[in-house]
Amino acid sequence: MAPTAARQPAKPRAFGELVRQLWTISKAFFGSEVRYKALGFTMVLLALALSVGGVQVLMSYVARYFMTAIAIKDVSAYWQWLWWYLGTFALAVPLGVYYRWTEERLAVLWREWMARHLIKRYFNNRAYYRLRSASNIDNPDQRISEDVRNFTSTSLSFLLIMLNAVVTLIAFIGVLWAISASLVGVLFVYAVAGTGISILIGRRLIGLNYSQYQKEADFRYGLVRVRDNAESIAFYRGEARERRDLVGRLGAAVLNMLSIIGWNRNLAFFVNSYNYAAIILPVVIVAPMFMRGEVEFGVVTQSAGAFAQVLAAVSLIITQFERLSAYLAGVRRLGTLWDDLDEFDAEEDQAAPAGPPEGADDGRKVKLDKLTVRTPDHAKTLVSQLSFELCRNQSLLIMGASGTGKSSVLRTIAGLWPSGAGSLERPPLREIMFLPQRPYMIDGNLRDQLLYPYPDRDLSDEQIIAVADKVNLADVLDRVDRDLERVLDWTNVLSMGEQQRVAFARLFLRNPGFAFLDEATSALDEDNQERFYQLLKESRIAFISVGHRTTLIQYHDRVLQLDRSGSWEITERGERPALASNGSAIV
Repeated sequence: MAPTAARQPAKPRAFGELVRQLWTISKAFFGSEVRYKALGFTMVLLALALSVGGVQVLMSYVARYFMTAIAIKDVSAYWQWLWWYLGTFALAVPLGVYYRWTEERLAVLWREWMARHLIKRYFNNRAYYRLRSASNIDNPDQRISEDVRNFTSTSLSFLLIMLNAVVTLIAFIGVLWAISASLVGVLFVYAVAGTGISILIGRRLIGLNYSQYQKEADFRYGLVRVRDNAESIAFYRGEARERRDLVGRLGAAVLNMLSIIGWNRNLAFFVNSYNYAAIILPVVIVAPMFMRGEVEFGVVTQSAGAFAQVLAAVSLIITQFERLSAYLAGVRRLGTLWDDLDEFDAEEDQAAPAGPPEGADDGRKVKLDKLTVRTPDHAKTLVSQLSFELCRNQSLLIMGASGTGKSSVLRTIAGLWPSGAGSLERPPLREIMFLPQRPYMIDGNLRDQLLYPYPDRDLSDEQIIAVADKVNLADVLDRVDRDLERVLDWTNVLSMGEQQRVAFARLFLRNPGFAFLDEATSALDEDNQERFYQLLKESRIAFISVGHRTTLIQYHDRVLQLDRSGSWEITERGERPALASNGSAIV
């Protein structure tokens, strides 16, 4: 989807909406076909987290006695607790390694499933096409690739951070309480106050990070667009204009990033002060107890370590606010895409099976009855109450000035524009083939290119080459030594005329009942144009063409003339077209 320069950043959503989206996305994964594997990894992570927490508590007591042995100069106890210290290290290392490994394996599993799931839904009900007109969905490609990767890894990271926080809180709160109840009270008051202040300072970061995702995607899209249209830009010598556009997109991303950096700086002033003060607080409370002889010296170090652990557990928002703001922005982007795809899925469920209901002739015709064609946003009516019927072995040419809705009629018949009104009957989509003005060239070998989008059709190389010769692709075959396995950069290797011939080869290899040609011969000379329409007649494929050339009229049985007012008229070939103001059809 091409980002528009005037797009405004999405307004921040309520926190409850973000929580709903996060729950919806996560629930889908843990209820999917890979749920048992996902739950298995999750249970292992839980067990490892509890083990790591237990080892940390054990290490705090070992460190306490180790430091006390140093303070009282007890050599025997020193060596004893040193070996205990080394033993806890030996236990903590493998636990930490497998803890991280399991987290990464679960993140990869989640990403693979979610990307596959979104790709499937992206193509369902032609959502990939219809999302182009969705103003709230920019760059769905980035959302499916980068945003999914960031979401899955960061979700697990935050899940484990919270899990560790709970384990740490349970494990160490008893340690602190045993040392001093007032130490626990000070800790919670300090953490609650710090969390509130950090939210007030940093809440602006969520909206800024959302905008940064969008602006970075716009900049990357601009670079891709230049690559895909390099030849046209070179012919126009549009380098200065394209450079100006890219610099503008980069400038918008940099300006927004500078705002993020500024707010991170403001937040960092508070967070750093908060962390430095936390170092001294437990010492201020416990040191006087040591000096009065109420506790050992090791208790001072243990209290400082336990206080830091518990404070980190209850201060997650403060310590992770920068990452959390970026994460919530990613959740919003994925949640918006997920919700929009839900709408398309609902439409698909409510729709009839592929193809319209079949009539008495078993769906062997295209019939429009008072069909009104509108733009997807319903802002403009292009054609009003269009009616005609096309049966097998018949043909129709749609003509009219630019902007009268010629191609839009084909889009409506194809179901790409479901915003019209009236009645439409057509064969199942498997019986229909559309040839656009600019054919789509895929990555792959020549055989896949000619058989697209059905590369598994049971056709021999001889049959494929025979059709390619019939549509004057002999030069292309010679270029690859008539080897259908040859892979080239077909978009740049083939001229537009050759690409249109490839499209006709696909048509004749598939041999559908109906063909819709949208300026499909615009890059061909008149001899090739005449040849292809003659082949269409011989194949008995019914077809509707969109075109401007008057030479096309002779190849069609009827001509549909459209007007900017939305009126139309159908005339038989050979009759003089005269636009009817009431839009009546001569059939």
